[in-house]
Amino acid sequence: MLDSNEFVDRLITEKYTHLCVVPCSFAKSLINSALNQASRIEYISCASEAVACSIAAGLKMSGQRPIVIVQSSGLTNMGSCITSLLKPYDIYFPMIVSWRTYQPGDSEIQHEHLADHLPDLVHAYGYEYDILDSSNIDSAFEQIEICESRHQLLLLKKSAFSTVEILPELKSNLSAYPKRSEYLEILNSNWNHDECVFIGTTGNTAREMYSVMSNTDNFYMAGNMGGAMSIGLGAAKSGKRTVVCGGDAEFVMHLGGLSTAGRYAECDVNLTYLLFDNESNKSTGGQNTFQSHLDYSAIAQACGLKVVPQTIRDTKIFSQVIPALMQAKGINFVHVKAAYDETMERPSRKVIRESISAFSLSEVEEASVA
Repeated sequence: MLDSNEFVDRLITEKYTHLCVVPCSFAKSLINSALNQASRIEYISCASEAVACSIAAGLKMSGQRPIVIVQSSGLTNMGSCITSLLKPYDIYFPMIVSWRTYQPGDSEIQHEHLADHLPDLVHAYGYEYDILDSSNIDSAFEQIEICESRHQLLLLKKSAFSTVEILPELKSNLSAYPKRSEYLEILNSNWNHDECVFIGTTGNTAREMYSVMSNTDNFYMAGNMGGAMSIGLGAAKSGKRTVVCGGDAEFVMHLGGLSTAGRYAECDVNLTYLLFDNESNKSTGGQNTFQSHLDYSAIAQACGLKVVPQTIRDTKIFSQVIPALMQAKGINFVHVKAAYDETMERPSRKVIRESISAFSLSEVEEASVA
């Protein structure tokens, strides 16, 4: 196991300048150590892996020494940047990609394919790979140095780095807001099966929905981060009343879905996007999303969505606003501030796969679509 703090110290000694990151739980201690030492090495929190790759390319071409840190599912987001920029222009920089595992029966079905086929993807991009040596820091940095001169990336196995927690002063204070589960309980108490489909974005949102929303038809989106809004638009265009339970990190990953949905904001559809904002990547270690500069409602409004003007910060206002909103036609957006829940039980693989049945139309809905 590599000492996380020693590893970051070595990065600084070797004059690496920037870490371009989309957090992953396998790399969370390395990421936490870098955040704790942000005055010594610049940490760039990226909306998507493709963004991280492109920023790193710009830095490298400008004489800096960046490193990209992402997870294996995010490597798919980087494909275009790798094959149409890094390869043809011979741009080299280290990329540390966590190799997410999967065992038969696991609920994280989004990792099943790449758990076995990640090397095939790397080779399809025209890259080679090595497994980051987690037993010897000198060997690990020799591997990193190789990535500076050839198209090769490093795969990170679980538990490669010693445990480091984020400094308390770097964590957001969310004590003024209800927990997300309290909002979800209100949804559960107001809507019964077949009235609408609730789409839970990847991460803890889906777990919490599974634990507290037993009265509703829920789709638990295990992966495909950033795609919840677009799935919701497809469901709404098919005649289903739809609610997307999203988050602040998920919101920015594929903003094109929001701008596409805005074209249909005045159409005869019923779609509501609830952005539960806890200012962090909770499921990967609680790292700050560094998005305090964003006005989520203004972005949604600029994309054409119908926006509830006030940010909701308590369950009483939520209970007053949501029922009428969910009966309204069009595509609606609500910014909701939320605190952390304790980590809840994952839905089983069977439950996750069968949650696709939430999209089935009732007889009344089928008649209206016809």
